Amino acid sequence: MEGDRVDYKTTGVKAPSLDIPPDLTQLTRDTRYVVPGTAVTASSYQVAQPTQTVPTAAATVGDVRIERSGSQRWLVVNRPADKLWGPVRDFWLENGFLLSLDQENLGIMETDYAENRAKLPQDFIRNTLGKVLESLYSTGERDKFRTRLERRPDGGTEIYISHRGLVEVVTGAKSGASSGDSTIWQPRPADPELEAEFLRRLMVKLGVTQEQSKALIAAGATKQTSRVAVVNNLPVVQIDEGFERAWRRVGLALDRTGFTVEDRDRSQGTYFVRYVEPVANKSEPGFFSKLFSGSSTAPPPLKYRITVKSQGESTTVSVLNAQGAAESSANAQRIVQVIADDLK
Repeated sequence: MEGDRVDYKTTGVKAPSLDIPPDLTQLTRDTRYVVPGTAVTASSYQVAQPTQTVPTAAATVGDVRIERSGSQRWLVVNRPADKLWGPVRDFWLENGFLLSLDQENLGIMETDYAENRAKLPQDFIRNTLGKVLESLYSTGERDKFRTRLERRPDGGTEIYISHRGLVEVVTGAKSGASSGDSTIWQPRPADPELEAEFLRRLMVKLGVTQEQSKALIAAGATKQTSRVAVVNNLPVVQIDEGFERAWRRVGLALDRTGFTVEDRDRSQGTYFVRYVEPVANKSEPGFFSKLFSGSSTAPPPLKYRITVKSQGESTTVSVLNAQGAAESSANAQRIVQVIADDLK
C-alpha cells in the first residue's frame, strides 16, 4: 500500500446491497467514489512524523482514544452512541460514499462497493486526456466498509470500521462463445491499512487534528494473543484476554471476514451469524448466473452461533449450530480458523 492514495469516486447511482458469496460473478462498474479535497495517503500514518504537542505513544486526545490489538484498531469515544450516529453517517457521505445499510437500531452502517481510483497508473495518456477516457479505466478491485457502534457501560461508544474487498479475476473464454474472456469477482483479504486510514479520518471528523490523528494511529503494536485449539474434541479459538476485549475483537473479526451478523447478545456472549460454505468447484456458474437462471445449486447460507466465554483473562470462542448444540463439523473448523487468522 506504500504510496497509494485513497481516491474513491461515485457516479451518484446507488448499487444494490450484496452479501458476497465466494463466487460473485459480476459487479457494476458505476460504483466509483471520490474523496473531496486533497487526497491522503492510505499508509501515510506509518511515515508521518507527529508534532511535539502529541507524544508518539499517546492513545487519547480529548474524548477520543484508539485501542489496538494485533492488526485490529477501534475508537473509544466518550459520547453516547445516539450523539455519534449522525456525525459518523455524515462522515461517509462527505467522503463520497453511498450507504447500502443504515440501521441505527443495530448500530451498523455499511457503504456500497466502490473503486479506489488512485490505484490507476497516472501515465501521460491518462493525464493528458483526463476525464475523456475516465470511464475506460478500471483497477479490477472494489472495497466496502462496515461501521459498527457499540455502547459502553460507562456511557461512551466504541466505533469499529471493517473492510471487505473484491478482486476481478479472468477465468477464460465464456461458455458457448467463440472468443473473449469472462471474469468473476472474488473476495480478497481485508486491508488493515485502509481500516486504519478511515479510522484516522473519522478521528479528524470528531475533533482530532490531522497531526494528532496520525500519532494516535501509529501508536502501540501488541503481541499475538490468540490461537486455534481443540477442547473436548471441539475446535475453538483461545484468546489471552478478558471478555470485554475478546468480545470486541471477535465482533470485528466477523465483520471483516464476510459473516453476516444477524443479532448479538452481549449478556450471553453470543453472535448469531449466517455463513456461506465455500464452493469447491470453481467452474460452477457464479452468483448472478445462478440468480437469473433460477438454478438452485447455490449452497444456502447456514446459521450458527459464535459464543465467547471467559474466565478471568482467558477466553474461549466456539461454534454452535442454530439450535445451540456444539459443532465439530468441517464448517466449524473453517469458521474457527478464519476467526483465529484475523485475530493475529
